[in-house]
Amino acid sequence: MRPLLDVRDLTIEFPQSRAGRERAPLPARQNGAGADAAAAAVRRLSFSIAPGEVLGLVGESGSGKSVTSLAIMGLLPPAATVKGEITFQNGDGMPTHLTSLPPDRLRELRGSRMAMIFQEPMTALNPVMRVGDQIAEAVLAHRRVSKKEAWGQAVEGMRDVAIPDPEQRARSYPHQLSGGMRQRVMIAMAIVNRPQLLIADEPTTALDVTIQQQILDLLNDLRHKFGLAMLFISHDLAVVSHVADRVAVMYAGSLVELGAKADIFRAPAHPYTQGLLRAIPTLATNRALPLATIEGTVPPIAQLPPGCPFEPRCSHRVAACADELPPLIEVIPNHWARCPVVNPPQI
Repeated sequence: MRPLLDVRDLTIEFPQSRAGRERAPLPARQNGAGADAAAAAVRRLSFSIAPGEVLGLVGESGSGKSVTSLAIMGLLPPAATVKGEITFQNGDGMPTHLTSLPPDRLRELRGSRMAMIFQEPMTALNPVMRVGDQIAEAVLAHRRVSKKEAWGQAVEGMRDVAIPDPEQRARSYPHQLSGGMRQRVMIAMAIVNRPQLLIADEPTTALDVTIQQQILDLLNDLRHKFGLAMLFISHDLAVVSHVADRVAVMYAGSLVELGAKADIFRAPAHPYTQGLLRAIPTLATNRALPLATIEGTVPPIAQLPPGCPFEPRCSHRVAACADELPPLIEVIPNHWARCPVVNPPQI
C-alpha cells in the first residue's frame, strides 16, 4: 500500500540574525554553503503515514515537531528554506509534491484533503465570530454550497464531535465555551470537509486530565468513523501511547527513533527514548528517590553540534558520536534508531 504522506530528507532552515551569527557561527560542513547564515530547525527527517494510520511524533519543546507540521501544511514563513520531498496521495492515484506546489493549489488541499488542529484553540479561533460561522467558513472555502447549507454542515460537524445541543452552541462565541468545548470546535472545523490526513499539534496540552482523555477518545472514534490518517504531535509519551500505531521520536531537529508503538515502549533503542521513558513516574516508582531525569538541555538550533545532537547529554557516547550525524540503523524489522553505540551495524 502506498503511503498517504511520505516525507523524505526534509530539512528546514531559518536565517539567523547578524547578532546570532556573531555569537554562534555554524560549522560550514553542517549545512553546506552559506551555513553561517542559516540554522536548521529540522535535519534530514524521513517518515511516512499509511491511509488510516496514526503516527505519533514525540520530542521535547524545540525538537522541530510543530515546524515539521507547518511545512507539511505549507504554513511556514517566507524566510524559511525547505529542502527534501513531501509527497501526498490526493485520492486520484497520482502523488502530489507539496514542496513544489503553487500556493493556490496548496490552499485547495489545505482544509479539504489535509487539515490541522492547533495547540491553543483560544488563539486559533476568531474571538468576534460565532463558532458555527467559523466552521461554516471552512465549508464555504472548499465547497460550492449556500451559506444556509454551510451552516447546516457546521452544526452537523459539531454533532460529530459530541458537542451537546449543537444548534445552540453554534451561536456561541469562543469565550462562552469551556476549553474542552473550544477544542472540539477546532476538531469539528478540521474534519467538516472530510480530509484524508489530520495533523493534531498537541491538541490536549491545555486541558485537564479528564477532558484530555475525552478528546483522545473522540479522536480515536473519528479516526475509525471517517478512516482518517493522523499525525499526532505531543511531548507526552503517555498521551501518544493511547492513539498512535507507530511512534517517531525527534530530538533537536533530527529523527532519533522510529518504530511500532509496542517496540518503542517495550524495547526503546535510542538513549534519548530510554531516558524519556525512565522519566515517566509509575505506580512502581520509589517515592523516596528523585525522579529520573536527562541531564543537560536541548541545544539551540544555532549551536547544534556537527555530530549526534544528543551526544553532549548521552551516557553511552563515544568520540565518533561527535564527528557526524549517525545514520538510522534498523534494529529489528521496521524499528529504526540513530545510535551506532547501542545498536552497532551488523558487518
